[in-house]
Amino acid sequence: MRLTPLVVSAASVLLLAGCASAAAIPDTRDQSAEVPFTGCDQVACAGEINGAAYEIVMPTLWNGTLLIYSHGYRPAEPFPPNFSPVVTTASPVPGWDSGDKALGQALLDRGYAIAGSAYATNGWAVEDGVRAAEEIHTFFTEQVGQPKRVYVWGDSLGGLITQTLAEQADWVDGAAPLCGVMAGLEPNIGLSLDTAYGVQQLLSPEIEISGFESYEDALASWEDAASTLIDSARDQDTDAIARILTIAAMVDAPSQTYTFDGSSIVSTVSGTIESLLTALAYGTVGRQEIDARFGGSVVGNVDAVYADRLDEAERESINALGGDGAADRFVTILDNGPRVEADPAAQAAAIERGGDPSGAVRVPTITMHTRADPLVIAQNQTFFKDRYQAQVDLGNVKGGLVQLYTVPPPEYSQETGAPYGAGHCNFTLESRIAVIELLDNWVRYGVYPGPAAISDAMGPESGYSANYLPGPWPAREAVLTE
Repeated sequence: MRLTPLVVSAASVLLLAGCASAAAIPDTRDQSAEVPFTGCDQVACAGEINGAAYEIVMPTLWNGTLLIYSHGYRPAEPFPPNFSPVVTTASPVPGWDSGDKALGQALLDRGYAIAGSAYATNGWAVEDGVRAAEEIHTFFTEQVGQPKRVYVWGDSLGGLITQTLAEQADWVDGAAPLCGVMAGLEPNIGLSLDTAYGVQQLLSPEIEISGFESYEDALASWEDAASTLIDSARDQDTDAIARILTIAAMVDAPSQTYTFDGSSIVSTVSGTIESLLTALAYGTVGRQEIDARFGGSVVGNVDAVYADRLDEAERESINALGGDGAADRFVTILDNGPRVEADPAAQAAAIERGGDPSGAVRVPTITMHTRADPLVIAQNQTFFKDRYQAQVDLGNVKGGLVQLYTVPPPEYSQETGAPYGAGHCNFTLESRIAVIELLDNWVRYGVYPGPAAISDAMGPESGYSANYLPGPWPAREAVLTE
């Protein structure tokens, strides 16, 4: 039986029992330099280009800056754990397509033109996302007006598309990849495979983790694995919980999520389960779509050394639940289990077409990530920064890179969720505006966004931390740069 969101939520509750003030953001619009454009009463500002819906919204007075937004991953089929309906609408800013106009209106009030597009396909559609942005840019310049500046920005998979555009397109002047898959397809989907492999080896040997022939096959595997995780924690099986913590430690799954603040043992275990359920969705259903898109298994774990993934503190926590030597026992099982091999041709195609940022930053770039992101872990930023630094050393960087992080409060209600800092792409409206304004000041006026300027722009209710830095990428065998 399918584990619906209600079932997952109810099971979670069982196992677990187990409005921000606006920041003062400077208006950088040059009021004396309004740029002419053809209005949407004369141009089709919404429609479809080559199978992808698009939408453009113009301000009353345009400052000459065009913002092109790339949305995040949209599944081709209802996707666990929420099974939301498939979406194919255009979104010129986050939330616009679902009726939340606040962010879009705030940017319009500042004089920005906003534009966004769906993609010709759903799923891991990086190629389609890049193409959609290029086509909406061409349409805008030919039909609406000539921008003085173009900034690309996006969330999650859209962050990966944003960085890909910024490295490839000569019309991009600034970039803001938010909660982005900055390590690229292979390392991230590799971690999702590690999660599925860990569940198979330590908790549920009968589940399939590769070679899915259909969406239904992959979904059945997720459901079996999800049931095992939930039941193990609900039954308060300390050995099983120690195994769950081992799986979480080897992929750096956060124990804090939008729902659970991790302020108690129950909340910590609950958050860990939620993070692993999310990772499992991409390790099964997500991988099935990706493998079908690229013609074979794009990731494998043949070279993984799981014993190297656990630090001393993690080992102590696992041993405290599972008994002395539990951590060593579990990683021995993982390191000696049957591995999944990648298909070299599919892997090469995925690296070429599925998003693999080089770090050769060409334009001013600001990233932002929550500390506790259960879907795209914050260590994506470490991975990307390492690649960026390698490109700096080679003399291949023309722009600059500023990385921002938001940290959640120590406690928050499970009912209301984290106000910021925990959860995937869980940013305040003010912090999103701040990123665009900081980028605009940097591009237009050469004002580098230092910590003081960032703090002033983000405001006290954004969770911005100048001191937090994520750790290294969990898979130490991952190749950071050629």
